[in-house]
Amino acid sequence: MKRILSLITFGLCLGFSPLFAQKKNKKGTANPPTTQNDRQFWLAKMDQMVRPVMYYLAQDSLRIMMPKVTSKRIDNREHRIQVQYVEVLGRVLSGIAPWLQGEGGSAEEVALRNQYRAWALKGISNALDSTAKDYMTFNIGGQQIVDASYLAYAFLRAPWLFEHLSKTDQDRLAKALRTTRQFKPVFSNWLLFSALTETFFCRFGYEWDPMRVDYALQQLEQWYVGDGMYNDGTTFAYDYYNSYVIHPYLAAITQVIGQKTGSYNGMIAKIKKRNERYAVIQERLINTDGTYPATGRSIVYRGAAFHHLADMAWRKALPATLKPAQVRCALTAVIRKTLESPSTYEKGWLTIGLYGSQPDLADFYNNQGSLYIASNIFLPLGLPENDPFWKDAPEKWSAQKIWSGEDFPHDHSESWK
Repeated sequence: MKRILSLITFGLCLGFSPLFAQKKNKKGTANPPTTQNDRQFWLAKMDQMVRPVMYYLAQDSLRIMMPKVTSKRIDNREHRIQVQYVEVLGRVLSGIAPWLQGEGGSAEEVALRNQYRAWALKGISNALDSTAKDYMTFNIGGQQIVDASYLAYAFLRAPWLFEHLSKTDQDRLAKALRTTRQFKPVFSNWLLFSALTETFFCRFGYEWDPMRVDYALQQLEQWYVGDGMYNDGTTFAYDYYNSYVIHPYLAAITQVIGQKTGSYNGMIAKIKKRNERYAVIQERLINTDGTYPATGRSIVYRGAAFHHLADMAWRKALPATLKPAQVRCALTAVIRKTLESPSTYEKGWLTIGLYGSQPDLADFYNNQGSLYIASNIFLPLGLPENDPFWKDAPEKWSAQKIWSGEDFPHDHSESWK
């Protein structure tokens, strides 16, 4: 009982990291970040979002403390709660992995990164230890093809994490990921989830299945429809799955597999061009105030709608027409807008919604863990503070330039396949 009470007391303090707290103005609201503290603003928002997950998992108390919240239209509540723990672990780690991989920064940032590294290693160990209360199994159902892939993605983005796991935990991780092979992926972007897990095996020297990777790559090639966008399965949907999954996953898979074989060189060149075109489209979707069209399923993933744009910035793969500083400013506006509502968090945990608590926006598969894919907007924190993304002076993004009356280059779709 004392342990639970102490954890609850800690939870009441989770809302904002004192290391990066913003000063308040006379009205009691946070002053907007300046050029000098954009990075600190991002760090504070990242810390606020993921701290409960990483702290409680390291304490072997995630199952005790994490809310069991699901969509009001959930298809199978019991099942969705069972899988939410692997789901939240993979999604959080996939977003903060580049930062965990990085080095340097202010003394406060280094201390925070070291703390999160320790939490991550301990938390992963707890998740893989069958004697721990937070032990996670990966064979509950097909949804875990998705969840396992995000965890695998975290290690691709932060090899440091894998290298600093004990040999026992490395083997347990590989075994856990391997159990998801028993499930058949949906004929959609899910093919990429299976492929990325195999890419993890390839990257870290385990036996891997080239056929699962090839099938996903060849099928996505068939689903390309033009102007940087893919069908999600056999039909096109105007949602953000090209950003949530398709483009970032294709980039990660081809980066690793392209080093193993030259068989995909032609495809990889086309994927690169499509990545660049879709980054342009993504940047133009961000309105002058950081809002964006709330269309399609999974809109409660908040800033993960710009997973692709953040990934391109982190990988230093932005097209020449997008300056890193303008992308930083645009993504900062999205972070501020999607997280500024007073009802964004309840007792330190993300609520279901896009702008605060909006439970009716949820889809049938959404649970408490699903929401934490939003951490993927923080990928550029993996860039050092002296990178142009962080150090360059603020730049207006496209919407700001256009809607302030500035002359602006025309836009056009790409006709190549």
